[in-house]
Formats: sequence, C-alpha cells, structure tokens
Amino acid sequence: MTDFINGDTWDEEEGKSKSQVKREMHELQKLGEELVELSAASRARVPLDDELKDALQLADKLSNKREALRRHIQFIGRLMRTRDLEPIEQALAVLRNTNQAATRQFHKVEQWRDKLLAKDDSLTDFIAAYPEADVQQLRQLIRNAKKEQEKQQPPKAYRELFQLIKPLIIEE
Repeated sequence: MTDFINGDTWDEEEGKSKSQVKREMHELQKLGEELVELSAASRARVPLDDELKDALQLADKLSNKREALRRHIQFIGRLMRTRDLEPIEQALAVLRNTNQAATRQFHKVEQWRDKLLAKDDSLTDFIAAYPEADVQQLRQLIRNAKKEQEKQQPPKAYRELFQLIKPLIIEE
C-alpha cells in the first residue's frame, strides 16, 4: 500500500511482514522521542539535518500539548525513515554513556562523603587516595556535618563537604 499523500513507499519493502514494518516504525518513533527529550545542548551534539532540527524545535514548543506532541513525534518518526540513522544512534549512545559515567562519578562522591562521616579512620584513606585535598578544611567540614546531624540542623556543612571533595574525585 502506498501513501500517495506523502509519497512514502517505506512499507513496500520486500520480504518484510506488516508486523515487522510496524515494529521498525515504532523503533524510529522511540528514537524520535529520545531526540525530543534531549536538552538543546545535547541535541547540538547529534548530527541532524535542518528539517529534523526544525521538527525537534517545534516539538519543544508543543511540550504542554500532549496530543499534538504525540502526533508530532509520529511525524518525526516518519522523517527518520529517510535518514541515515547510524550517525544519530552513535551520537545518542555517546550521550547515554556520558550521562552514565557522570552518574557513577556522582555516586562515588556521595559514597566517599558518607564514608567520611561514618568512620573516623576513613579520612586517612581519603587523604591517601587524594593527597591534594585540604586536610584542615576536610576535618572542619566533617566535624560540622556531624554536629548538624546530631542537632538535626539543615545540612549546610554536609553539602559543603560534597562540594569540596567532588572536584578531587571527578578529576580522576
């Protein structure tokens, strides 16, 4: 069956069942959804042609109109059918890995902070692992964070401790 309105003959590929073609279209639509959900900075790192960029910008404007956004994402999926998807998928994979690596580093910083507050001897381990750390400031923030926890005060020193150790651990 040919879509005469759009000149789309994508579903006429030989050897594919209607179900297979439909699955592929849904995959393209999911890829389009993933592109729509990206921030403008992340989207700039994905190789897109002008028509696709314009469609994604329009999707941003439709974000609060659910049904219109759903139909527009279907349109983006239709646009994706005629594109070389390999560079787009590779760029998205890089973005996914970057986000996962950042999350892992963030968790590592949190673990060190919790360890520093839980055990007295962990400061020695931290200094051994990160000799460039400001020991005096670390001790002071650990002491203040423990006092805050005991008195159930807002965690100001707790956050400051995180901010102090974060650049040391992330530079690794």
